[in-house]
Amino acid sequence: MNNRIERLQGLLRESGLDAMLVSDPISIFYLTGAKIQPFERMWMLLVFADGRSVLFANKLFVFEDTGLETVWHTDSDDAPSILCSRLEGIRTLGVDRGVQAKYLVPVIRRFPELVLEVSSAVEDLRIVKDPEELDRMRKSSRINDAVIEEAFAQLRIGMTEKDLADIINKGYLAHGSNGFCFGTIVAFGKNAADPHHEPDGTVLEGNSAVLIDMGCYYQDYCSDMTRTRFVGEVSEREKLVYETVLEATEKAKAVIRPGTRFCDIDAAARNHIAAAGFGEYFTHRLGHCIGLGEHEPQDVGPVNTNPVREGMVFSIEPGIYLPGEFGVRIEDLVIVTADGYECLNAAPRDLKSIKL
Repeated sequence: MNNRIERLQGLLRESGLDAMLVSDPISIFYLTGAKIQPFERMWMLLVFADGRSVLFANKLFVFEDTGLETVWHTDSDDAPSILCSRLEGIRTLGVDRGVQAKYLVPVIRRFPELVLEVSSAVEDLRIVKDPEELDRMRKSSRINDAVIEEAFAQLRIGMTEKDLADIINKGYLAHGSNGFCFGTIVAFGKNAADPHHEPDGTVLEGNSAVLIDMGCYYQDYCSDMTRTRFVGEVSEREKLVYETVLEATEKAKAVIRPGTRFCDIDAAARNHIAAAGFGEYFTHRLGHCIGLGEHEPQDVGPVNTNPVREGMVFSIEPGIYLPGEFGVRIEDLVIVTADGYECLNAAPRDLKSIKL
């Protein structure tokens, strides 16, 4: 963990910042190993470019010793004033994008000459995973692969979307996961045309699309995957849509390598879907970065011109959603390698019809 703080301090020096205030609990965990959910209470890490680091914590919370100086406070204390007391002499301060106004505004009032800058320094560190992080993400995706196959095997006519979501969430625990990292999406039939449908009491019928979008934690790292399969007969229109989405995933993956821009990966899939006549029905970006968080900064979208780097992990998830009919999405996670990519998901992607 100390190595990560040292790397952050190097980035601060390069950007001309005297210090940085980190407020995102996931980023604090990444840097220090201390993990809590602070809710409305102050939980911050102040990292100085010159080598010091100070953790601000409420005495209500318990966490393992970080080896850093810790400034404790209680609910009876004026937390913003305690924070300000450690900012004397700082001329330039970086803050992450999640810092709350109730802490930032008192700093601005106390130090009107202080130059504040929203800094992506921690995000820049987190976006490239080290070997240990990648191993955990591989394991998380292997659990995802196993659980989704078990879920499809338990499909039954008459079961509800909630029934299947419960099977998935229980399956995670049975496979050694810490649980789901976002609300499992299960969508039957017309519901699959809603990209973020929440499972409800909709009953599975014959000749229906079944879309599952799911992800779990393994040792704090997330997985994410979507598969769409069909129960009973598959119409020619469903086949066309499915094959178009599948081809789009492959075209996007084919251009992944260090230096390729995120927007060009998105375009490879988006242009294929548009050429097939379904462009207006692909309604979201192609993917998102992932790691300790299920959605991390940076995305595989049309306006992100940043180049990908070796060690980044993100999703490739094109979809076509036909309102009132059905939807298809196929999602995999990929690691950028020195000469291409590694796909983290092994669950079959070919068109499958399940006979019940």
